[in-house]
Amino acid sequence: MIKTPADKWKIAVAKHRKQCQSILKISNNIRYAGVINVYGRTLTGIVQPNLKPLLKSEQVKNEFFIISTLISLRKNIASTVGKLEHVILQHQKITIVILQKNDVTYYVSIDKKEKGIEKIISLIKKTI
Repeated sequence: MIKTPADKWKIAVAKHRKQCQSILKISNNIRYAGVINVYGRTLTGIVQPNLKPLLKSEQVKNEFFIISTLISLRKNIASTVGKLEHVILQHQKITIVILQKNDVTYYVSIDKKEKGIEKIISLIKKTI
């Protein structure tokens, strides 16, 4: 049976969702794991159960647009400086880790309480 583009889309989103669930299991300090496309649109995203999101809907849209623009612009220099491994954004309350794979961006927010951030990044890379 031939898969339609809609079928392929559903399969891809389901795969990303499973990866986000796996990322959340890495640490209780991971607040959110999501996947966005090159246009900053959310493909899937999961907030850790029992946590209230820090950002409002419009703030999330703006944040993801900024991140997707940053990633797109950085692709132009990849041939010179090498492939992007990850980006870390340190805030007072959270740390955001951004990873790129196959034209999608993984956006993970981690509570500041987490001390082993490099280990978490390594585990996330293995998951995706």
